[in-house]
Amino acid sequence: MSRNRPATASSVETPSLTPDKAVDGTPSTRWASAEGSDPQWLRIDLGAGSTVSRVKLTWEAAHATAYRIEISADGTHWTRLAAETSGNGGTDEWTGLRGTGRYLRMYGTARGTPYGYSLHEVEVYGTTGTGPTDPPGPTGAFTVVGAGDIAAQCHRTDPGCQHFKTAARAEAIDPAFYITMGDNQYDDAHIEDFRTYYDKSWGRFKHKTHPVPGNHESYDDWENRDERAYRQYFGSRATPQGKMWYSYDHNNWHFVALNSNRFDEKEQLDWLRADLAANDKKCVAAYWHEPLFSSGSHGNVPVSRPVWDLLEAAGAELVLNGHDHHYERFAPQTGSGRADPGGIVEILGGAGGKDLYGPGDTVQKNSVKRIWDTFGVVKLNFTDTGFQSQFVRTDGTVLDTSPTYTCH
Repeated sequence: MSRNRPATASSVETPSLTPDKAVDGTPSTRWASAEGSDPQWLRIDLGAGSTVSRVKLTWEAAHATAYRIEISADGTHWTRLAAETSGNGGTDEWTGLRGTGRYLRMYGTARGTPYGYSLHEVEVYGTTGTGPTDPPGPTGAFTVVGAGDIAAQCHRTDPGCQHFKTAARAEAIDPAFYITMGDNQYDDAHIEDFRTYYDKSWGRFKHKTHPVPGNHESYDDWENRDERAYRQYFGSRATPQGKMWYSYDHNNWHFVALNSNRFDEKEQLDWLRADLAANDKKCVAAYWHEPLFSSGSHGNVPVSRPVWDLLEAAGAELVLNGHDHHYERFAPQTGSGRADPGGIVEILGGAGGKDLYGPGDTVQKNSVKRIWDTFGVVKLNFTDTGFQSQFVRTDGTVLDTSPTYTCH
């Protein structure tokens, strides 16, 4: 039942060792997780409620010594079918199983080598369509679209001008609202530039946008950048609570919009601490410009660490950033860069229209997807209990889809 079904994973070692390779029926191909961290998982969508009676795993040398086989009706709540505590690789075949659901996963908790987890093939046997019907979809569903590093000083008719294309794609998705992850207008964010460029593309839906500033929108006499124009252009949307950081709620989610230009100021950290303490929503997402983790040319920005730590302590689910001009998605992790299923997912969406950057010197730990050469937007699908993300190219092609994460 698993052959060529959609498969997702907690991470991949390289872009060629993707989860679909574990269900393609070809023994020479394989999925491999990122090296050196536990836990890791591979999930298969069987397409409908099914009865599973047998599962066969064909390991590469990087095997698991401890793992679970689990099944789920909704991809969120899992039931254990089998468990291994002293695996030695090779081929594991589990028979006599009795489980029903749509999703099946291998959840590895201990590696047998210093590397990651790697499977040549996962074979699932049973009867499709005999399990329980899928439960009703989660309540409170809504969509948000975001991007950072957006408006170059170019017009719709200029060859290579991309911010009009990302705006068109964002608008076509028709989200509940939009967010920006900073550097909305280049190069120095003067008010005449906002009115000439950004306003003609992403400015069309300014009334539905919750922005944050980037380093090109900070007050800096030396570089002639202009924080005041950012506030003037966005008006009350830039400072809805009187400061250049703020929060708001939508359904069961609490959104926190921060100003990374001022992370060294105690006032913003004190405000964030109080805001998170007062929050009564189950799920929390935060966004700002300069990321704590990035495999791009700017790399990691440690000034974000105290903010991350506050969010982590409050059980936040999601952080969104820009600054480096590429797309990147990280598996859940702590502020120290340790993989942790209870950690925060970071998504870097700096492909909103300004020139793309290439990779930096280091691929950061827990980075599961990086796209360097494509402009696009981040599409976020929220429910009252979790979220899933996608990176959508300007022509509408979905180039990356995350697992569905459950709120902490």
